[in-house]
Amino acid sequence: MIKVSLISHTPQPEHTVAAAAKLCYSPSSIDDLRDGLTDEKVASFVDMLSEIGHESPIEHAVFTFGIEGVSRSLLAQITRHRIASFSVQSQRYVRESHFEYVVPPEIEALPQARELYIKAMEEDQAYYEQLTDILKEKHMSGLLEKGMDEKQASRAAEKAAIEDARFVLPNSCTTKMMVTMNARSLQNFFAHRCCNRAQWEIRELAEQMLKLCLEAAPHLFRRSGPPCLRGGCPEGKMTCGKSAEVRAHYKSIQ
Repeated sequence: MIKVSLISHTPQPEHTVAAAAKLCYSPSSIDDLRDGLTDEKVASFVDMLSEIGHESPIEHAVFTFGIEGVSRSLLAQITRHRIASFSVQSQRYVRESHFEYVVPPEIEALPQARELYIKAMEEDQAYYEQLTDILKEKHMSGLLEKGMDEKQASRAAEKAAIEDARFVLPNSCTTKMMVTMNARSLQNFFAHRCCNRAQWEIRELAEQMLKLCLEAAPHLFRRSGPPCLRGGCPEGKMTCGKSAEVRAHYKSIQ
């Protein structure tokens, strides 16, 4: 199960964005930028930026998320969003003993498919452990022959073993990560990944992240989500055809 937390963000993110926007349109000095920026004026500034498409000031608000229970398949997708920072649990340094995995809903719903899937996961775990043991024994022997003490040799041998044994692990294997994006990158992320055409797992992640952002900065993210919230669907023949349902769903969470 996906677990997302908002670890930290720019203090008063909407005030920071409004101050940056004010700098663009005002002769105020840096020291005076926040003067007179009431909550009402901040909201007005942020709404104006959204309406006129002036997006650079929102890059000054940064959000860091902790993410758990997602698959390595999702990892391959989220790292395509390049204006972001990622720290991911390493399979080179962390042994995947009794690894957890994501079960796609379509497989979970079919007993025969679920049984086959779980069997495949159990076999992957067994192969991983066997490969790790075989490789560790080989590396251990070589390191001991070179004069390394047994405790150090054991640690080094296991690290070397799991580095290669991990190749047998499936895309469903879960991972943990920290992700940092500025608000402009997040809006782009939400536009792509909240869409019905996005893969189900990353869509679920994106929606959880959006809910957290709305709590922290409601005006900044009030227009965030799939493009059909703000107009017609841009997917052409690939549209899901459910724009009305999507709009109703996102209205309920904002």
